[in-house]
Amino acid sequence: MARNAAIEPVSGISIAIPLVLLAALSAAVAVQSGLIVTRGSHLAFAAPQTIVVAPHSFAYRDAAEYFRNGLAVDAPKLEMRLTSALEIMKYQTTLGDYNRCVADDRCAPAEGRSSVSQDELPVTGISYDDAIQYAAWLSERTGAEWRLPSDVELAYAAADRFPDDALGIDPNDKNPANRWLADYEREARRAASINPRPQPQGSFGVSQTGLVDFAGNVWEWTSTCNKRIDLGKNDRSENPDPGTCGIMIAAGKHRAPMSSFVRNPKGGGCSVGSPPDNLGFRLVRRPGFLESLKDFARRAMTDMFEAATPSQGRAG
Repeated sequence: MARNAAIEPVSGISIAIPLVLLAALSAAVAVQSGLIVTRGSHLAFAAPQTIVVAPHSFAYRDAAEYFRNGLAVDAPKLEMRLTSALEIMKYQTTLGDYNRCVADDRCAPAEGRSSVSQDELPVTGISYDDAIQYAAWLSERTGAEWRLPSDVELAYAAADRFPDDALGIDPNDKNPANRWLADYEREARRAASINPRPQPQGSFGVSQTGLVDFAGNVWEWTSTCNKRIDLGKNDRSENPDPGTCGIMIAAGKHRAPMSSFVRNPKGGGCSVGSPPDNLGFRLVRRPGFLESLKDFARRAMTDMFEAATPSQGRAG
């Protein structure tokens, strides 16, 4: 009886946290021992360098094509704020990294690149489908989830380097000559680069968020499907499913709707405007199972120690 009387009540939280930690650690041991198999856990691979873009507000020109009475008008400019941080590749995917996927027989060789092309240059001659295949391969090799960014996410990460495709004319202007002139001037600004060949990393500057080489001579595939909105018809439907969409947005000096299978933008597939110089990509990263497990265990340990610390011993 005395021993029972000496046992002090223990809160449900104090019991639950060690049990949760025990479960987390058991899962980690199971993964390490091979009882639980994660994709690519047996393959060592150095993940690409990334940056983390902190949440912030930004002005975003909608990627959809807007029309009123059959005439193109500027898409609305929206005030956006992403509430969570975004981890994205600092540089565009290089030819050397892409060729590792080719060597594993998971990716098709890039178009127009010779065997003497420099591995550290951005990979080009890549379709949207190629980029998706590479993202799946990289996810398996690193254990983290990699995917193409949406147009909004790329604008969020590129910040001051992201283009504004507006014609800049009054949407109520019914004079077609003004629209044709504005469109001509815009296309003149979009003229192809004097030297469209891929350049070494850092050749096209850094955004205020730390993203390198965006809006150079490599346009980057996004997961955003091209969409047309006829304002007169009040079309506000959801964006099409990228899995069934044939025209995707590639972003660079300007947005370019491209067929998902196109690798050489000069060969066709651009629905409107000047074609890109090159097509490449960079990916967004989300932590995999083990990384999420470690973060969860770390937070749980912090909560447990804070709960166990007497209030009079805390600072403040």
